[in-house]
Amino acid sequence: MNVIYADENGLKTVRTLALQTWPDTFKNILSPEQIDYMLEWMYSANALREQFENGIQFILAEDNGEYYGFAAYEFHYKNELRTKIHKIYILPDSQGKGVGKLLIDFISNDAKKRTNDILTLNVNRYNKAIGFYEKLGFKTMYAEDIDIGKGFLMEDYVMEKAL
Repeated sequence: MNVIYADENGLKTVRTLALQTWPDTFKNILSPEQIDYMLEWMYSANALREQFENGIQFILAEDNGEYYGFAAYEFHYKNELRTKIHKIYILPDSQGKGVGKLLIDFISNDAKKRTNDILTLNVNRYNKAIGFYEKLGFKTMYAEDIDIGKGFLMEDYVMEKAL
């Protein structure tokens, strides 16, 4: 299994993976309407291109041309020595096989090269991935609610890990 940087063409693969992972990840947490809204808001071709052009790094976990997951992250988040993991999703059939850890380790190494000493991420308060992040050394710092429009709310924990 390899981790590769996604170029602008690779954003199509990111979108495909998001469409495959999001409904399964959030089916017991969010309404179908909120899932559809958030997929369009964050994963439309235009939204992904804008994120890419604004310095968000996208990576893909692949093996022999097959893709198993992706992540997106930003160095020096809020002008601090921290890297923000904006997205990390693994295909349901590939979860528990080390793909997520591979992506987090890659991001950690990339962050250290840029003198960032903290990884931070938001995770839905009801997402089973919280246990995964805790196993990797992330700690819950606080809860926050983010109004994303159309009457929808993201109810997240902010988690951090020192590098």
